[in-house]
Amino acid sequence: MVPAAGTWAPPGREPEAWRLALAEDTYEVLAALDLVEVAVAVVGGDAAGLAKVAGLTWPGTPVFAAESVLDAVEKAGPTAATVAVSHDVPDLPGLLIGKLFRALSSADLAVTPAEDGSLCAIGVRRPVAPWVAAADPTFDTPLGTLEHLKPRRHAVALGPGWHRLRSGADLARLDPGLEGWDATRALLRGK
Repeated sequence: MVPAAGTWAPPGREPEAWRLALAEDTYEVLAALDLVEVAVAVVGGDAAGLAKVAGLTWPGTPVFAAESVLDAVEKAGPTAATVAVSHDVPDLPGLLIGKLFRALSSADLAVTPAEDGSLCAIGVRRPVAPWVAAADPTFDTPLGTLEHLKPRRHAVALGPGWHRLRSGADLARLDPGLEGWDATRALLRGK
């Protein structure tokens, strides 16, 4: 899921270019996964914003406006499970998304927590459980809130944690030796 506009960027970089670089790299991670159909939701996006994001994807990739994670889940189509991924995880290992899909065979919700207390990814089993619909999780929903609301012990599955790029301090988490995140890397190098 991509926000409609950039909100921050490293010094000397434009927030819009940063948002698009992060979104492109995150999309590339997901598009490389086997047996996963990828769609891109733009939160609050208008036609021009959708077109910018669609320009980052492979032809045929659905790109649509959504107002929330659950709205994106519904618009993604009739699947047994959907995983929504925040746009600001350009170096996220695809394996972590696979673990969420696996967990959704028995859990209502599966999440990849971020080091800052937010969520990198939110997986939802369909049909959406009433408690999940009532919780209406976002990438900023504290994990403790979901744990408190779950109706049974294994209703929320936790995947391995990761990190999001939400401030300049987070840039230190990027591993230069890790493959991928080419657009983010190029923007940081000033290319």
